[in-house]
Formats: sequence, C-alpha cells, structure tokens
Amino acid sequence: MNTFRNIILLIFSILFVMLFEGCSAGPGSTAESPKASEARRSIEPYFTAAASGAKSPDADGFLQRWLLLEPITQSIRSNAVFTESYVRNAICTEYFPNQFTVVPRDGDKVTVSDMELTWHALDSTNFNVKLFRFAYGLNKPTYGVLFWAITVVDSPRQIENIRIAVGSNSASMWWLNGKEAVGLFGDRRMVMDDCVSKRVTLRKGRNVIRGAVINGPGLSDFCVRFINEEGEPIKDLALNLEKAEE
Repeated sequence: MNTFRNIILLIFSILFVMLFEGCSAGPGSTAESPKASEARRSIEPYFTAAASGAKSPDADGFLQRWLLLEPITQSIRSNAVFTESYVRNAICTEYFPNQFTVVPRDGDKVTVSDMELTWHALDSTNFNVKLFRFAYGLNKPTYGVLFWAITVVDSPRQIENIRIAVGSNSASMWWLNGKEAVGLFGDRRMVMDDCVSKRVTLRKGRNVIRGAVINGPGLSDFCVRFINEEGEPIKDLALNLEKAEE
C-alpha cells in the first residue's frame, strides 16, 4: 500500500515539475527577461537600410525611400483633437534649427529639448511607411509624438500639372521644394490618395519632399506618390538620398 502511494506521489511530482518548466519557458525555449525582450526589438521586416544609388517608386508609384527622424515628444498630446489650428501650431513650432530647410544624411543628429534624435535613411518594404513600427523597433515613444520625413526625388524632366497624393494616420502636413502642398487634419486612418494637392510642378532634377506626421494613440503610417490629371501614378522618378545635400 505504501509502495503504491509512493509511486502516485512520484508521478504527481514529475508532472508538477514538467508543468512549471513549461509555463516558465515554453517548449524549446528559455525564460527571457523584459529587458532582453526589449533589446530584440527591430524595425525589420518593415524597413531595410537605404541602399546606395537611386531607387524607383514601386509599381503603383509610391515613394518608399525616406529619411525619418526619431519621434519628437515635446508639446504633443496623445489625447489632443487634431484640428487644423492644433496641427499647424504643433508642426510649425521650431523644434530644431533649419527645420524647414535642412536635408540631412543618414546618422545626422538634432537636439530637441536636450534630447538627441537621429535621422535614419530607410527603405520601406511596404507601399506605406509604418512610423509606429519605426519608433517601436528603435525603442522610442510611439504615442503623442511627431515624426519628420524627408525624401529627394530626381525627375528626368519638368513635369507640370501633377498632384501629390497622400494618406496618413493621423494628421500630417507636406511640402514640395519648400512650399506647402497638402495638409491632412483630424484623427484619421491611413487611406491611399486620401488627400491630393493642388496642381504642382516637379522640376527637372532634384526635388525635396518634406512631411510631418502627428500620432496620438494607436498606429501611425503614411503613403505618398505623384499622380497625373487622370489619377495615374508618375513612376519615372528616382529617389536618391545621396544627393541630399543642399
């Protein structure tokens, strides 16, 4: 009788140990601390480092190569109502020198309220640029933040009477060659071609697109392309951040 009871106790002891180890580590793995999990964050598979040379728009004309600044947190409220006046005030506040003229290089840094932020030259693997994933992958704040994005577009010719088509989550403003082109206001989801600019002209050679996107709560991303009068994408362009100097 004692032998049978001992066997039963031994079986229950083994099962308890197996269950504890399984809950702690999971099959084929070891337990991982929160710090280790944070360290494994990555911008992959949403971005790759921008390659040397020029990059064409994708098959639908979307621009996938950008210089992205790590998110700014100063003066941005995650629970704000993104009215046009709020967005304009938040974006047009000067956070760093030459904010509306600088065209940085990969790795350049700016200081915002004693916080050093870095520019990253990246190729988006999707037609839309996933800003939330960019910030999250770099262990940066993701809510109540402002992102700056810049790209350099080389055009083989002057192209007139075209439009910049933008979608963003949430609000954003965009400039072409230093002139405001289009603004998207309100707390909105990203929809391709959600807002289009008035007719603009791409110069032959170098053109600079500059954008700022505010994120409150939730995800954040954007997509940008040029379309003609018939709504068809302009695709014979080249994105070349190696020509990013002024």
